[in-house]
Amino acid sequence: MVDDCIFCKIRDGKIPSEKIYSNDYCFVIRDIAPRTPTHVLIIPNEHVTALSKLDKQHHEMLCALFESAEKIAKQEGLKNGHRLVFNQGDDAGQQVEHLHLHLLGGRRLSGMA
Repeated sequence: MVDDCIFCKIRDGKIPSEKIYSNDYCFVIRDIAPRTPTHVLIIPNEHVTALSKLDKQHHEMLCALFESAEKIAKQEGLKNGHRLVFNQGDDAGQQVEHLHLHLLGGRRLSGMA
């Protein structure tokens, strides 16, 4: 755990949050400032700050993130599609330095944002 990481604190139960899904590799929570009707965060249990920090040992964890995204998309009824986004760095709008995948859906999305 990184002491000042909000996602590590949520993972460890130090900050209350409703986990809508979890497995051995990750957990899923609703975004506190949703941009779409369905906006969830898929967060690895392991504290990794960025995609650039991943290597072969993270293969199963990364697969679990995408598998979890598909399970949640089905659970949320996103039959017409959804978007998956990793924000990396300040210019991309990354607010927490703990790798996480955004799942967005529930309405028609335009452009790349």
